Formats: sequence, structure tokens, C-alpha cells
Amino acid sequence: MDRIVIKGAREHNLKGIDLELPKNSLIVITGVSGSGKSSLAFDTIYAEGERRYVESLSAYARQFLEKMDKPDVESIEGLSPSISIEQRTISKNPRSTVGTVTEVYDYLRLLFTTLGTPHCYRCGRAITTQSIQQMTERLLELPQGTKLTVFSPIVRGRKGEYRKELAALRRDGYTKARIDGKMVELIEVDGLDKRKKHYIDVVIDRLVVKEGVGLRLSDALELATGLSGGIAKVETSEGREFFFNEKLSCIECGISYPEITLTTFSFNSPHGACPECKGLGEKTSFDPSLVVPDQELSLIDGAIAPWNKKTEKKPTALYEDIILSLSRHYGFAPETPFRKLPKKVRDAILFGTEEEIEFIYRKGGRRYSFFEPFE
Repeated sequence: MDRIVIKGAREHNLKGIDLELPKNSLIVITGVSGSGKSSLAFDTIYAEGERRYVESLSAYARQFLEKMDKPDVESIEGLSPSISIEQRTISKNPRSTVGTVTEVYDYLRLLFTTLGTPHCYRCGRAITTQSIQQMTERLLELPQGTKLTVFSPIVRGRKGEYRKELAALRRDGYTKARIDGKMVELIEVDGLDKRKKHYIDVVIDRLVVKEGVGLRLSDALELATGLSGGIAKVETSEGREFFFNEKLSCIECGISYPEITLTTFSFNSPHGACPECKGLGEKTSFDPSLVVPDQELSLIDGAIAPWNKKTEKKPTALYEDIILSLSRHYGFAPETPFRKLPKKVRDAILFGTEEEIEFIYRKGGRRYSFFEPFE
């Protein structure tokens, strides 16, 4: 049934009204004070929907719930279980929604966390945890003679020197690792560049798929997951990769996923928020044509409007130093019209760059320099 049919509603000051309301629609009930808006919405429709839902439960469950009286109405057809949200006076907050303010969202997060099944975003398969036995069986399905290297990825995309970690690996008897894509001897590596993000995959074992190798492979996988906190990475000599996780990962795609918690479904938490809008539901961007209104101008002549002085179309001293630093790094003349700059340079100026640039600036008759990405 696609509608709710109400006949003879007499709750409070309703005078036996008959009414049909479409389902799956947003309906507003308006009227002067005392006209029966709340009597219809809450005391009739919601009350009857709640009463019917409670009656559908077992006798054991009903004993814990408050018994509701039947509203004064002849009949209501097409009614589903209903939810009523309390009206509250709230302050404006960009991180508040109807769901969070009424706390309905808390129960929704709990529902998905407890009963939800995660799926791989790439292939759509359900994601389950994998035991060491499952990992071993998966690899033993490969053709006989396949050469395998078992890695333990202990660092993935994090900055740091990792001197203590590398020393501990050497002390525990590990000799090789792949650091930032390059295979190295651990005895030759003392520390890493603390300013850069690093990837460290420790070599656990090298073996060949054949009869009787199962126990050795299982031990290697157990060692790898124990060292990295549940993750093991296996590569074949042909370059095929397998990414396993004792927690959550997609076996087919090799994609590992974090543990599902309540914060996963919270846009007010860094773990659940969209990385683009940071959980606010909107993203601030700029119009390049407003930033560079005249592309015939060069950077040094004031092409970037926000960099200019208030009194004239010339960049301030600070931005002059930035322009000169950018021109040295990318090899262009500061007098070059903006539209004639290479696209890579224009994009770097407008959107920033991940690579580090040497910036030189002047202050109080002295010259200073530092390295950092341009943002």
C-alpha cells in the first residue's frame, strides 16, 4: 500500500477527520495553535504505529516496554512502525544534524557496527578476517614451483627516522628489508630521512611452493603478522602480490581495511570523516580566474591578485621572495606572463606541491632559507 489511510480520528480536539497521506514523502502539517497538529501526528499516527509494533513482539519482549493505549480512531491502514523525534531548542553547529541532535544517529552507527558486513569497494566482495591457515591455503593453491617472498610491512606511509626499529630488527636476526621500494641490507641502514614518508617491508622468508612447504610457509606468515600487527605481504617472482590481514582485508584485491568501530560511521571523527570535506558536508574551493584575473601579467607584475599590495598591483616583499624562490626551483623567468608558464608551474602555484622547495627570504638586511612544500 502506497499511502496511509486514516478514518474517524477523534483524539483530543480532532473531530472525526478522514485523511490519506502518501508514503515515502515529506509531509508538513500546519495550522493555528490548538488545531490538532500534534494530536494527528503524534497522538494518532505515531501512537498507533508504535502500539502495533510493540504488539508484534514476543510476550517476553513486551514485558520490558511501556504499554500504549489505542488512540481514538476508527481505523488506520497502511501504517508501518513509526519513529517520533523530540523537538528541542538547539544552537547552530555545522557538525550537528537532525540525526546527531536527536541521537538517532548513535543507534544507526551501533546498528551498522554490530550487524553490518563490510564489502570491498573495488570488487564488491564481502570482507572477512583471515586466519594463518586460510592465508597458507590460499598461497598453496599457486602452481608448483612458484617462488614466494614473505614480507612484514611494519611501516606504511609514515614519517620518521626509525633508528630504534631498524636496530631492533637487526638485533632479532633480520637481515633484509625493502625500504621505499628498494631492497637493502639492514646492516647498511642506520636511519631514514625523518622529513619523508617511508614504507618498510621486512623480508621474513623466501620459499618455493612445493610438497611439504606448508608448515614453513605457515610459520613465516605467523612471524610476519606478529611483527606488523596482523599484516603479511607475499610476492611471487612474477610480481604478483598478495596482501593478507588477520583483521579485515579483501583477498582478491589485496586491499586491507581498518577495524569497523563506532567512529568508522562518525563524520565528527577523523576515522570516519570524508577526507575532502572533513565531515562538514561541504568543501571550500576557489575560482582560478579570480585568483589570476589577468593572465597576461607575470608573477612579479602582480598576476596573483591575493599576493598584491592594497595600494598597487605589485606583490608584497614576502611574495616577491616566494616568486623568486619558485622561479629558481622551476627554472622560469619571473617576468614570464602567467599564461605562458608551463602547466606544471601554474598548477604548483595555484594548488601547491608535495615536493620540497628551497625558499629564500630577506628580513632586516639578513638572508634566510628553508626547505618545505609550497602550500
